[in-house]
Amino acid sequence: MENSKIKINHKIYWFQKSLLIFSGGNLHILRKTPSEWNKFAGIGGIILFTAVFATLSAGYAMFTIFDSVLASVVFAILWGLMIFNLDRYIVSSIKKTGTWWNQLLMAIPRLILAGFLGIVISKPLELKIFEKEVNKQLNTIIQRNKTQLQKEMNGRILQQSTPFETEKKQISEKIAAYQMSYDSASVELEKEILGKQSGLTSGKVGFGTNAKRKAELKNQRLQDLENYRKTMQPRQDYLDKEISKVYTNIESERNKTEKFEDGFNGFAARLQALDELGKETPIMAVASMFILGLFIALEISPVLVKLISAVGPYDHLLEKTENDFRLYAKEKIEKGNTLTDFRIEDFKKNLK
Repeated sequence: MENSKIKINHKIYWFQKSLLIFSGGNLHILRKTPSEWNKFAGIGGIILFTAVFATLSAGYAMFTIFDSVLASVVFAILWGLMIFNLDRYIVSSIKKTGTWWNQLLMAIPRLILAGFLGIVISKPLELKIFEKEVNKQLNTIIQRNKTQLQKEMNGRILQQSTPFETEKKQISEKIAAYQMSYDSASVELEKEILGKQSGLTSGKVGFGTNAKRKAELKNQRLQDLENYRKTMQPRQDYLDKEISKVYTNIESERNKTEKFEDGFNGFAARLQALDELGKETPIMAVASMFILGLFIALEISPVLVKLISAVGPYDHLLEKTENDFRLYAKEKIEKGNTLTDFRIEDFKKNLK
């Protein structure tokens, strides 16, 4: 029973010691001030859990980017260690010396940096918390982008094919004009043969002189129509190929772009979806704001705890230790200067 208690106490001691190390405090001084252990252990615990959340946040963010578990784990660990070391430095750099206003001025840049880190940590975790809603919004964004893409492609098709379509229309209109001229000549010939009176017919029934002349005119116009069709056929074929090429090229480009749009699920895309959800759904904006506030509060809490806590034995001993080192360094410098002056004077005497 006694051995079990000893083991438990030993584990508790090492856990507490680890938290004291995490807090950025000076262990040599903390050993002399056991009344400060709980405060520094609490600060160390906050720094530890902030680093854990930063690791999880970075892991999810990197997985959405690289889609690789190994790369995500490696980067997440490195990021967590960096945040841990940065938080530890921020807290340890705050000294409980001087007036409260001086301490506040020293803490403001650290609070700003801690707040920024809280924002960086919270965003990937927000994406994970609202993953289902974000995925749904991503599909909406993808469909919207595809619709916009189709409009742009239609505009490009119209722009690139218009010259060919215009020329093709002009040829068709010219063929139609030849056809109309031929049809008009056919009608006039028929009226002439049937003896129908008009301003262009003689009114005599039968195939007379006028009918022969109108038949020749009809044949001539038919020949003109066929010659023009024959002459323009290669050009029409060329225009059809060019128009088809425009449609084929743009359709191929559209398919490639649509495949890219289907893969629109990276980290930046998810941030865009989360931002749109916040604008469209007030409850999402409120929830996102609370999560952001939670992580900012978590990140700045070690700084605030250090700032608002009263000056304790640890702070007095730390100030005394640093002052002793300053005095020791000043004394060594003064002794060094004295020895240098003595050597210079001795050297001058020897020269004389």
